[in-house]
Order: sequence, then structure tokens, then C-alpha cells
Amino acid sequence: MQPPELAAEVIDVLGVPIALTNYRQTVDWIDSAIAGRHRGYICVAPVHLVMLVQDDPQLELAVDGADFVVPDGQPLVWSVTALGGKGASRVYGPDLMIESCRRAAQTGNSIYLFGGRDEDALALLRSKLLDRFPELRIVGTQSPPFRAATVEEEQEAVDKINASGADIVWVGTGQPRQELWMAKMRPRLDAAVLVGVGAAFDFHAGLVPQAPAILQEAGLEWAFRLFQEPRRLWRRYLIYNPRFIGEFFKQLRAQRSSAQR
Repeated sequence: MQPPELAAEVIDVLGVPIALTNYRQTVDWIDSAIAGRHRGYICVAPVHLVMLVQDDPQLELAVDGADFVVPDGQPLVWSVTALGGKGASRVYGPDLMIESCRRAAQTGNSIYLFGGRDEDALALLRSKLLDRFPELRIVGTQSPPFRAATVEEEQEAVDKINASGADIVWVGTGQPRQELWMAKMRPRLDAAVLVGVGAAFDFHAGLVPQAPAILQEAGLEWAFRLFQEPRRLWRRYLIYNPRFIGEFFKQLRAQRSSAQR
């Protein structure tokens, strides 16, 4: 459960509870969870995750089990607003990671980096974060295999993370893998907070360029990323985006029809 003083209102978007929150409130919640030894996790949701949930009951349970599901993309912010959410704000995964690391460098809370392309990429990410926040306590890093982990590998990951004493585990293994991992591992990990941030690891390591702010604000980050990685991302954007638009407008029409009765 969320610490009650920081509980956020949620708006249902195609069955996914999107929190009406912002960076400050989310980082405050992380700090509160650490202070109270609450154990939870945060999902950072773009349209892609919302649509994956439609077809995967196991993923739906994982996302429903999160303490916060924050709107990673501008299209979800617009959707929440259209459904009546007031004060909806984007909480972009890479920026959330930076804001939380900035706070952790001040408070002394420790972080663990789980994910990334390989150990070299993780070492680069670690170096970049420490260049930016010299006081940040990074107590461990681990790049899991891209294939499904064995039972022994899962336990090894749990043992390493718990031995590190980390307060926050940043998980960058991509969607839906990171959400399923957080839900499965949450009972076994001592860290107060797990946060799935996907491509943030590559962005902050300098391995993949981020979309310019003007494109992000216009809701066109997807076009920039598709241009950068067409083979990997074409299905995500050219199939799931149009499908989301159709399903969302069905929900919006149904809500407005119900309100008029």
C-alpha cells in the first residue's frame, strides 16, 4: 500500500490506473517509502505498456500491483486529462531517474542498477551518473541475460541486491520484462522501492540519443525513436499507437454517454 500521506488520485486508462502525480510527489513518495521501510514498486507507462496489458493477464496483474503507474508519455497525459483528470503531469522515466538520483545524492539513499545491455554499458551508466552526482551512492550493478533467467540466476540476483543494502533498485530491462520481474521479485527483495525505467539506462549512458524536448512536448517522441531504431520499434509504434487511439476513443465515448444519462 502507498504511504497514505502521499497517495495519488488515479484515472483508469483502458484498465491501467494512471496516477495524477508529478516528479516532486513521486520522488517524495520514494523517500517516504525508504524512511518507513515500505516495500513497493513503480511502473513508468507509455502507450506501449498500456496496450501490452490488454493482451497479457499476467502483465495486467503486475501493473495493478504497482504502488504508482506514472504517465511516461505526453499522449497518456492528454488521455488522462480528457477523462477528467485534473493537473495531470508527465513523469518521464529518464527524468524521474535523474530527479531521484539528485535527491538520493543529497539524502544518502543508495541505489542499485539492474539491467542495461551488458556490464560495459552499466559501467558507463555508473560513471555518467557519478560525474553528474559525485555524492550518489551506487552500491551495485548487474546486467542480467536477455534470455529467461534460471532459478539459480534469479536467486543470485536477489542475493546480490539484498547484500548491497540498496534502498532503490532501478530496473532497465525493457517492457514488459521489467514489470513482470518487479512483481515477481518484490517479495524477495529488501530494497524499499523498485522502479522500471526501460531505455533510461541507454539514454543516460549516452548509447541512444533522446528526443529533443520540443518533440517530447508535442507527443512526437515516438517518431524520433522510430526513426532511430526502425527495426526494433516499428511494431510498437505503427501497430500499438493506432490501436490505442481507437480503444481510447471508445472508452471516452462510453464515459461521456454514461455521464449524460
